[in-house]
Amino acid sequence: MLLLLLGIVVLHIAALVLLFVSTIVNAWTTGTTSSSDLWNNCSTTNGGYHCDPANTGVWIQAVQALMILSIIFSFISLFLFFCQLFTLQKGGRFFLTGVFQILASLFVMSGAVIYTVMSPEWVHDSEAFGWAYIMAWAAFPLALISGLIYVILRKRE
Repeated sequence: MLLLLLGIVVLHIAALVLLFVSTIVNAWTTGTTSSSDLWNNCSTTNGGYHCDPANTGVWIQAVQALMILSIIFSFISLFLFFCQLFTLQKGGRFFLTGVFQILASLFVMSGAVIYTVMSPEWVHDSEAFGWAYIMAWAAFPLALISGLIYVILRKRE
């Protein structure tokens, strides 16, 4: 049982780290002379590096909000797991923890879908999706799987 709990915590922390990194770094789209993320559009022109804030519309603000919400909900889920681990009665399920983690996974999925659909009007044709965008998509199934495991998991003595 201890090994199972350790595995679940490692899975949860891996998803949380992916969410943090994908939200923070400047690599959602990358090109030869430019890169962009949820916060800035940066480009190299005439030997200089120039960044502009990402304020192209409400869709990027929605993606920003959803990614931040996914981090918050995933962190709350981890906190609830440790609280429930010591307070839940024998045979009880970690339902609340699972719900928060599943909501975090749905938030990151929604943010990535919005970015996928709306970014062609914002990103140049010479750019491609970057590794941070891929990390956000990788965080979705990890968070969803850990949330489902929390819902199924029962506390044992």
